Amino acid sequence: MRNQVVEEKFVEFYEKWMTQLDDNLQLLLRASREQSLNEAEQQDLVARITTHIKEYYTVKWALAREDVLVFYNPVWISTLESGYYWYTGWKPSSVFRLVESIKKKREVGPRLDDLTELQAKKIEELRLRIRLEEEKVDRDMERQQVMLADRKMMELSRLAARFRREGDSTSAGSKHVDGLVGIALKGLMNGLEKVMKTADCVRLKTMKGILDNLNSKQSIEFLAANFMLQLQLRQCGKKRDAIAKRA
Repeated sequence: MRNQVVEEKFVEFYEKWMTQLDDNLQLLLRASREQSLNEAEQQDLVARITTHIKEYYTVKWALAREDVLVFYNPVWISTLESGYYWYTGWKPSSVFRLVESIKKKREVGPRLDDLTELQAKKIEELRLRIRLEEEKVDRDMERQQVMLADRKMMELSRLAARFRREGDSTSAGSKHVDGLVGIALKGLMNGLEKVMKTADCVRLKTMKGILDNLNSKQSIEFLAANFMLQLQLRQCGKKRDAIAKRA
């Protein structure tokens, strides 16, 4: 059963966080367009933006300790956005496709056409490492799915359901089965929380790895393009969901 309190807390936080992300995007676009900031000011802006990103995961992890399932079926994003989700968030490898996209841009907007050969080489090496880490997370989730489908787990669930149907919820046998089911479910929830946090760590490692290989100006352009994509996807998803509800 979903924890509505956790859900409501995160929805409230997420709406405020996304509003701040939009404000940050405007700062990034202005800095990219006007090029009025010196190196130290650019670094300060990037640091403030990354602090905002880290705040998201701090709040997410704190609430996931209370109910991790809320984050595997998020109500605060659109159906379109959920189609791009990978274990409660964006897939790290998608960021490398974004880098390639903005490298090739020729219209007005954030672009990364001044990457050096060394920068491109290091980012490609990072991409290969991240792909291996994604595969490890996939394997971890497969293990959780195997646990969920385990015959012993299924039998315990059937026994508990039978006791409830028969109105026998106070007998020693019923309490024993409920206790075993509780232990099994706790283990499963802990496993899902571990998968979520591991996936989040790969996301953060990807973001940090790319920013570490860019100079301040390039970092501003990359973050601006990333936020633009995120907000455009959110806006488009909301419109599609609204149309679907009216149909």
